Amino acid sequence: MNYDNLRHSCAHLLAAAVLDLYPKALPTIGPAIDNGFYYDFDNLKISGEDLPRIETKMHELVKSWSEFKKIEVNDQKAMQQFSHNSYKLELIADLTKNHEPITIYQSGSFTDLCRGGHCEHPSKELKHFRLLSIAGAYWRGNEKNKMLSRIYGTAFSTRKELDEYLTMLEESKKRDHKKLGPALELFMFHETAPGMPYWLPKGVIIYNELVNFWRREHKSRGYQEIVSPILNKKELYITSGHYDHYWSEMFVAKTDDEGEYGVKAMNCPNAHVVFGSKTRSYRDLPLRLSDTDSLHRYERSGVLNGLFRVREFRQDDAHIYVSKDQIKSEYKEVFDIVERFYSVFNLKYSFRLGTRNPENFMGNVATWDKAEATLKKILEDSGKEYSILDGDGAFYGPKVDILMKDSLGREWQMGTVQLDFQQPRRFKLQYTAADGTQKTPVTIHRVIYGSLERFIGILIEHYGGAFPLWLAPVQAVILPISDKHADYAQKVLDSLKLANIRCELVLRNEPLPARVRDAEMQKIPYILVVGNREAEAGLISIRHRGDKENVTKPIAEFISGVTADIIAKV
Repeated sequence: MNYDNLRHSCAHLLAAAVLDLYPKALPTIGPAIDNGFYYDFDNLKISGEDLPRIETKMHELVKSWSEFKKIEVNDQKAMQQFSHNSYKLELIADLTKNHEPITIYQSGSFTDLCRGGHCEHPSKELKHFRLLSIAGAYWRGNEKNKMLSRIYGTAFSTRKELDEYLTMLEESKKRDHKKLGPALELFMFHETAPGMPYWLPKGVIIYNELVNFWRREHKSRGYQEIVSPILNKKELYITSGHYDHYWSEMFVAKTDDEGEYGVKAMNCPNAHVVFGSKTRSYRDLPLRLSDTDSLHRYERSGVLNGLFRVREFRQDDAHIYVSKDQIKSEYKEVFDIVERFYSVFNLKYSFRLGTRNPENFMGNVATWDKAEATLKKILEDSGKEYSILDGDGAFYGPKVDILMKDSLGREWQMGTVQLDFQQPRRFKLQYTAADGTQKTPVTIHRVIYGSLERFIGILIEHYGGAFPLWLAPVQAVILPISDKHADYAQKVLDSLKLANIRCELVLRNEPLPARVRDAEMQKIPYILVVGNREAEAGLISIRHRGDKENVTKPIAEFISGVTADIIAKV
């Protein structure tokens, strides 16, 4: 089953139903997207309560849709047919300008300007769909254009697949990091810094634990950490090529006497400066420079999305300088790191090769072809599942993206490993080879987490806020049954803190069941209750998150077990 064709067909059906119910609406575009489709309309004022009515009309109309009939027309005929719709006229003008064929597809009495890609038997195949939501969207994604009404939907070939997907969506809503994060006091946003999160004390613990884990693992593998300036003159980005290819996506600071500065949006130009700051030898290679500096990118306000799409973030970045004959072995090392990191979080992953974009690349085609062939061979030898996405490479080289699946089966693009023959030449980087000649290194750009902000957002939803013990901001909470047990509870607290277990003592004047429920809502791994029996025997009553029964242990035994689990990252 070609789901792109099925879902694009369903977008046509949606537009037909909307026009039937709201004749003054103006349909614009309706593509298939990951897991669904959407259609944008002008002059349409509806709410979520209207979606079932539109859905019913879709089921009614599709019964008479036997096929998608392709009709080829010239520009004049097309403009005449869509003369009432300025959006379609704009699309027709673009097709004419680019000398592309103009086609119209008809099903039942509905016709639409379309390139094609539909199911063969709509009346039989378009049965299992659901309209999901309504949102605002700028025409062609440009915030200077008019805001349209976008209706999202999804479609599958079977009822079972649709039901499973809808169940997953409901579970996703419960795990939404934009709600769970603030509720668990991990992060917040403020209107004075759109797209730039405030990390609250508990969130900082998670942030630092991830960075500390990253730092230890990379130090043991020979990486050297650097920190570089957040503001750089535009000349640095002219050299790197980012000025031509990325400047509009960066925040820019203008000075009266020194020209323009770019707020750092990527780390690679600064890493190249460090490499070129001293004489290098083949004995220095591979040279692995890592950093976790803050980066800023001018994401448009309409696409900001919690921690998933932000303007300020940190990457677990690294730039590895190698000779050409070290590329394969270094990629194997990077893939080993990927396996180590993703297995800790019990995340399944695959790779995706992004190749040269013919409209946005730097360097010559022959070099690109060689780099892509090299990566294909490395991926084949890795034994891991991989796919190819043509035209998705970085402007300076092909890349291998890490595609991760979370506990709900959703796929996320996380880290990336990029092969770069171009920037080292632009920065005139050299090393002395074994034969005494000067050679240009190859750079491998790579991140494993990706954006730490995005990674934490995904972890929140992956775990539903119930972080594994080693990451949990509060690992244990101590609840004395009454005030007379406070002294013993304090003793337990001191013992846990001495063992570097993150813990809290709750002495609120509330019934014990209320305090237990609050700890459960905060998804704390261990709830420790102490009363007369525990105080007299030097014990603690332990309830592990998710368990219904308590177990009783000596304090030292609990500490020993928890410490071992933290070290093992369980």
